[in-house]
Amino acid sequence: MSNAINKCSASETAACCCVDVGTVIDNSDCCASWSAHFTSRSAAEAMLATLSEKARQTASEPCQIVSHVSEESGGIRLDIQFTFCCQAEALIFQLALR
Repeated sequence: MSNAINKCSASETAACCCVDVGTVIDNSDCCASWSAHFTSRSAAEAMLATLSEKARQTASEPCQIVSHVSEESGGIRLDIQFTFCCQAEALIFQLALR
């Protein structure tokens, strides 16, 4: 019986097939999207203000926020795209919304 550690690729470590953080967070996706349906425009605008403030608190550099409000049957659809300077901030923001 051999106690040798298996050779792993650059994206894995020898312990428990763990993956290197750089493999998952590689700054290729710095955006977070959010969408919801509201019964009124004022409710949608209030949520936009709340989420924009959360994004600003998360961001180390100014976060680009693009929103789109559209009328749908029975209410208002709010779509927001947040673009952060790095993927870690986008991930932190998304986790904070859960």
